[in-house]
Amino acid sequence: MENLRPKFLLARKIGMTQIFKNDKTLPVTVLEALPAEVIRIKEKNKDGYDALILKIDNKLKEFRFEGEAPFKIGEKIDASIFNVGEIVNVRSRRKAKGFAGVVKRHGFAGGPRTHGQKDRERAPGSIGQRWPQRVRKGLKMAGRISPIYVTVKNLEIIDVLPEKNLILVKGSVPGPNKRLVELRSAFLANKGRIYLNKELTKKLKSLETEKVVQ
Repeated sequence: MENLRPKFLLARKIGMTQIFKNDKTLPVTVLEALPAEVIRIKEKNKDGYDALILKIDNKLKEFRFEGEAPFKIGEKIDASIFNVGEIVNVRSRRKAKGFAGVVKRHGFAGGPRTHGQKDRERAPGSIGQRWPQRVRKGLKMAGRISPIYVTVKNLEIIDVLPEKNLILVKGSVPGPNKRLVELRSAFLANKGRIYLNKELTKKLKSLETEKVVQ
């Protein structure tokens, strides 16, 4: 399947806007693709895993994959490797929001708004029982919302502007503006494994059918 060629790129988040397509308003995130050059290919039999090392503005970034290398040493990578309609995963560090309660941090519903609950609407509720007479590990409680890495899956590319190195992705992307984000083919996991579900397989087949028709 031609659409199973792994693609990846490092980009910078510009911000969100909206565009009109087929008489519909679509929310999109504008990403500025950072041109990169392949300087090394890691091999599983030598390095323990397959990966490409890209040079981006005098910095190095590694992207893993499985099987045959999708790019060659010295090849340039920019926004033009992606096509309109492709499905991608976007990985970035989310915004840090400091200390937060269980309603904001974990989406708890809170207590009832009546029957004497005047100041308990956003309380966590019970955190244990009579046995084992301690709080169990891993219990969802209030705490700090830290800027951990978050991957948003199956986002559609709405438009590609190669002359400006811009990629428009449908929906929102984690992190503030100007933060670096990683773009990968939707079937490619962060550690390079290929993963296909029924929905993604159906989308890839429809893309192949459109190419044949064209």
